[in-house]
Amino acid sequence: MSRIGKQPVQMPTGVSLEKKAGGEVVVKGPKGELMITLRPEVDVTVDKQTVQVSTKPGGEARATRAYHGLTRALINNMVEGVHRGFEKRLEIQGVGWNAAAAGKKITLNIGFNKPVVLEMPKNVTVATPSPTSIIITGPDRQAVGNTAATIRKRRPPEPYKGKGIRYEGEIVKRKAGKSFGS
Repeated sequence: MSRIGKQPVQMPTGVSLEKKAGGEVVVKGPKGELMITLRPEVDVTVDKQTVQVSTKPGGEARATRAYHGLTRALINNMVEGVHRGFEKRLEIQGVGWNAAAAGKKITLNIGFNKPVVLEMPKNVTVATPSPTSIIITGPDRQAVGNTAATIRKRRPPEPYKGKGIRYEGEIVKRKAGKSFGS
């Protein structure tokens, strides 16, 4: 059995988990609702405020143990997401570079001849408290991280001047430029 998979998931107040037919698990909370389809190798049991993930009989293969831990981690992330939510922060560095959020879209002015406009997924919200900082929030950890990576990918930080979009607190290793030799 997986060490992670053996640990129970504690349900905070205000969060409910429902197991449906067909192997679907739905988690509802104040921040939204998330759903996952279970693998056939694992099973979920709900006991009041505790969720336990277990393998089905005869499941001692390496892949089964991996799915055991993966399923428990995904359910734990879903519970935490609908209870507290997840957040990623990005910063923009570059002269004249900025971002503006409007509804479900973000407009990035990052040195191209046209602004880059990106549409946000349905469970993800984006905010720009200042023109050079972006905050991405939502209940789905994977969607929040993927959205942050998509925005960062438009202009990753470059090592010579440090310009680009980076995660808050990310350290970019700087390189020396070409030196003129005479």
